[in-house]
Amino acid sequence: MKSIDKIITAILNHRRIDPDDAVLLYNYDIATLGRLADSCREKIVPGNEVGFVIDRIINYSNRCVAMCNFCAFHARAGKIPPYDLTMDEILQKIEELVAIGGTQVMLQGGLHPEYTLPHYIEMVKTMKKHFPHIYLHSFSPSEIVHIAQQSGCSIDDVVGALQSAGLDSIPGASDLLVDDVRRRVSPRKITVQQWCDVVRAIKRHGMHTTATMTYGMGETLGQRVEHLSVVRQMQDETGIIMGFIPWSFQPKGTYMDDVVPATGIDYLKTIAIARIFLDNIPYLHAGWLTEGMALAQIALAMGANDMGGILMEEKVVKATGVNTTTNINEICDIIINAGKIPLQRDSKYKPIRRFA
Repeated sequence: MKSIDKIITAILNHRRIDPDDAVLLYNYDIATLGRLADSCREKIVPGNEVGFVIDRIINYSNRCVAMCNFCAFHARAGKIPPYDLTMDEILQKIEELVAIGGTQVMLQGGLHPEYTLPHYIEMVKTMKKHFPHIYLHSFSPSEIVHIAQQSGCSIDDVVGALQSAGLDSIPGASDLLVDDVRRRVSPRKITVQQWCDVVRAIKRHGMHTTATMTYGMGETLGQRVEHLSVVRQMQDETGIIMGFIPWSFQPKGTYMDDVVPATGIDYLKTIAIARIFLDNIPYLHAGWLTEGMALAQIALAMGANDMGGILMEEKVVKATGVNTTTNINEICDIIINAGKIPLQRDSKYKPIRRFA
């Protein structure tokens, strides 16, 4: 086992650390971790700009056959009534986003028990017909696999058909990429291998993606780093993962409400270690939605360099009782008061507007 001094030397010399090194870093001084992570950020994406995108998550349905233990959003008999948005309702939500200068829509609806590929194709085509300039960063690897299974076709068939209909990219929502954890908290969702298969299919179709990390579900530190290892390996292989978004599990209202929530210190260490370990992913998001603005601001000094989306609408996290909202002025104030420059960006992390 390496000494912590050797690990720090490797980081300062911009050499890749291994998973055992990353686990050891969780026991290290948080202030030093932050400085190390920010030096890694400076090498990967130099400068002082912090981006954000004006977007809207449209949860088109809460009917989901996965019924994950960690989810408080899916319909449950006698507790949460099911719904399916009409196409007119979806279009109205996009119109409201466009009215405030929004550029990106994320469609999320879980693993619907009835919808098949033609339904999703028609949904995407209709949205693009009415709003051709809106960027559709939508669905998830679990949804893609479920659509393929429901429709009797391959993952490539689904990705290709949705791309032809107008889908621009697919977010790589990944929960925790450790099969032992997934069998415990989301046994009906995809395996780690299937998640990787979807990322490879996205690559084959010339699209990009992101990766997320939901931690604090009773996993070990080693399992957290195992997740990071899968993400790093897939980025080495494909080069299409633009951003990484870690957030802590919010247990209220779920079937895991006896889990003790992760602390703010835990979040900041996870941010710093993710930045150090994921040396091949340019953008690391500060999780204001789940962690709050104060921690998100501190994260900007610990390797994070993006605030993600304004999220004009978000229901999944709110279902757990967390009700953090924001707007352009607040996001800009947070970034400026962290000593950074706010940058409104597009979905490919390209500048739209700088706020001096």
